Amino acid sequence: MILDTIVVITIVIYSISLLLIFMYALAQLNLLFNYLKAQKKTDTSKKFDFTNPDKIPFVTIQLPVYNELYVMKRLLKNIAKLQYPLDKLEIQVLDDSTDESIETTAKHIKKIQEKGIDIKHIRRSNRQGFKAGALKEGLKIAKGEFIAIFDADFLPQKTWLHQTVPYFKDDKVGVVQTRWGHINRNYSTLTKIQAFALDAHFTLEQVGRNSKGHFINFNGTAGVWRKECIYDAGNWEGDTLTEDLDLSYRAQLKKWEFKYLENVETPAELPIVISAARSQQFRWNKGGAENFQKMMRRVIRSKNISFKTKIHSILHLLNSSMFTCIFLVAVLSIPMLYIKNEFEHLKIYFYVMSFFVISSLIFFICYWHMYKNIYGGGFLNFIKYIGAFFTFFSIAMGFSLHNTIAVLEGHFGKKSEFIRTPKFNIKNIKDAWKTNKYIKQKPSGHVIIEGVLAIYFAYGMYSAFIVGNEDGDFGLFPFHLMLFIGFSYVFFKSIFSKA
Repeated sequence: MILDTIVVITIVIYSISLLLIFMYALAQLNLLFNYLKAQKKTDTSKKFDFTNPDKIPFVTIQLPVYNELYVMKRLLKNIAKLQYPLDKLEIQVLDDSTDESIETTAKHIKKIQEKGIDIKHIRRSNRQGFKAGALKEGLKIAKGEFIAIFDADFLPQKTWLHQTVPYFKDDKVGVVQTRWGHINRNYSTLTKIQAFALDAHFTLEQVGRNSKGHFINFNGTAGVWRKECIYDAGNWEGDTLTEDLDLSYRAQLKKWEFKYLENVETPAELPIVISAARSQQFRWNKGGAENFQKMMRRVIRSKNISFKTKIHSILHLLNSSMFTCIFLVAVLSIPMLYIKNEFEHLKIYFYVMSFFVISSLIFFICYWHMYKNIYGGGFLNFIKYIGAFFTFFSIAMGFSLHNTIAVLEGHFGKKSEFIRTPKFNIKNIKDAWKTNKYIKQKPSGHVIIEGVLAIYFAYGMYSAFIVGNEDGDFGLFPFHLMLFIGFSYVFFKSIFSKA
């Protein structure tokens, strides 16, 4: 009786998780269709005429930084090169640092000021509200009608402001967001899979939603806000770990429009050590769950948006929660293998469940279009893509425990500090990255569980040979192999902390 109850519970949880993943896959497929249609359209947006000096609006650039010793010189040097009339531009360095970078940053700022550039070093006595608090504090004295924001690892092109600000000619536009590039995409397997995931977001998802008027998000950096929009939406709030997603939704619920520019790339540095990638993933995934709890009811009750936009918005806010479904499917797949071969009367159920392998096929198709846009089509690139896709999927699943914990903390309201992602300045990385003072030296306690899970999925592969009849059951073997690779990779990288 107890065994039957456990079997039923396992099947129900497994089935619901597969169904939710399938629904998410269908949403991604819909975004792919939107994306392909958008590629055929010509942009007819209104734009400011920058040939007339009187038409050029005042812009404030905000640089929220915290203990960025290794990249501040590079950041400030790059920002100072942005082409824009000096009488229409100010730069705010919102520096919450607590280390020696304060002094070196001040020296760099002084040199830039000597060139006639209006740049201010703004310090706070505390980190209340973290990044959101710093942005809010700077906004109080910002002279610009428009606010451009860059994190410390971003390197916009000289013409970046001329490519983005003109779109605010349309009074309805509250935000212009650009696509992230990756200056160290090919540095390691870790940077490649991060780039793979971000490229999917910045092509299929952002274009797919924006082209149909669905909600998108300002990505925390490499974008411009209309100051009026920030205030109208309720200003920056620091009660979630993704303040950018929070303000984005509040602004769009107020009927502000977002303009996403896929053709404007803003290069940035990807985390090159797994501890940095883990902290970034934790913050993003927990923040997503926190924003689901904060914004879900407002989205559902809103009378300003269509039913389809509400569906996409809910799935968008639940993006990070998909890791929970992936983790549950992974862990339960081994018990399900034994259930399949012990309970003959459930064979029809397993035939039906095999249909959900189509979810993986949908993701494969969607990401191929993203990959093709960046690397080009052709047979050889398709072969490379197959390897990149399975590497990405394996390691993404290896992060599923870590990200599930983040998601659960977000949904259940457990508060945590905003932990910045360490930056390295990759030009010097081969010699100096190991001495980076911001690297987290001690691995998380979750790492031990990830090691155990690697062994668990090795057992899943072994089980394929011993269950059922004498021929075994290898239906889930590829899945368990990918899980074994993913969790092994995350475990060993976390233990040895190598890039």
